[in-house]
Amino acid sequence: MIRGGKQTIIAAGFAFLQATRLHRVLAPLTRGLGAIVMLHHVRPWAERPFAPNRLLEVEPEYLDAALTMIKSRGFDIVTLDEAVARLVEGRGARFIALTFDDGYRDNVTHALPVLERHGAPFTLNVTSGFADRTARLWWVELEEAIVVLDHIALAGEGEAIDLPSVTPDEKQAAFEALYWWLRGGPEDRMLAMIAELLRQAGLSSAAIVNRLCLDWGGIEALARHPLCTIGVHTLTHPMLAKHDAAFVWRELEESRRVIESHARRPARHLAYPVGDPGSAGPREFAMARDLGFASAVTTRPGMLFPAHRDHLRALPRLSLNGHWQDLDSLDVLLSGVPFALWNRGRRLNVA
Repeated sequence: MIRGGKQTIIAAGFAFLQATRLHRVLAPLTRGLGAIVMLHHVRPWAERPFAPNRLLEVEPEYLDAALTMIKSRGFDIVTLDEAVARLVEGRGARFIALTFDDGYRDNVTHALPVLERHGAPFTLNVTSGFADRTARLWWVELEEAIVVLDHIALAGEGEAIDLPSVTPDEKQAAFEALYWWLRGGPEDRMLAMIAELLRQAGLSSAAIVNRLCLDWGGIEALARHPLCTIGVHTLTHPMLAKHDAAFVWRELEESRRVIESHARRPARHLAYPVGDPGSAGPREFAMARDLGFASAVTTRPGMLFPAHRDHLRALPRLSLNGHWQDLDSLDVLLSGVPFALWNRGRRLNVA
């Protein structure tokens, strides 16, 4: 696995806490009431030297072991409805709520059997454009184009990218340079540039979505499962904060309408795409509240505390990250100590 500077720092922090067990001493102060867990893909690992999106996938065996540990640590695994109720009413034991973003096929083929064995409820946050094949998995497109291409050449708006892409290290460097350059700018530029790379690589955006994502038939079947809650993840998976208010309102309201028409039940919970402060902030939190969502989750890291009852549309999550699929790391995460350090002691990160 290629590990960058940030991953190296995180690894050192985990190693220190695991060696000293300091996280277990501090846990009563930092673990709060529980957490909302964020997952994406659950599938067997296919060995490959270049996998820049590996953080978004965990193996079924790890999910199984993680759920066993979560329960052994005294957390109840509850629905999002129950998690919100416990936050609002201040009752019940510590809890974990499981959320899966985007709507991937492997959530059914690989995650669901594990969840059924544990009797673990979960929320599937659906991007309606993935289900009807009108939206794009741009981060996967970028990865798969770089896999094919031995040279990256892009130009636009006075900027040019010219990078080698032969070795795994070169491909990783190209991905990181392109990802942050494109993500930092207008979304239409990002999508156009990645579409050009797909064209150069001879790949199809629609084929990628069709291979990876559930269609409406699959989502409708899953919506009938007693463990499943269907949540909203917008129409097209945009970074909402980059767009005007009318666009954001439509992405939230129309996606909920479409999802409810297929799920045949209310979709009360929202997950913001990308979900960092540059993608969802106070304006989006207020819109989610005004549209009547019972909760909305970000990708800001953190545990849940009583004060979150006043910020139900700006909830943090704990990511099960594909780079850290070991129970010692999960033990550290469940203590809440890494999030206390990340957030500099703040329990709320809602600005």
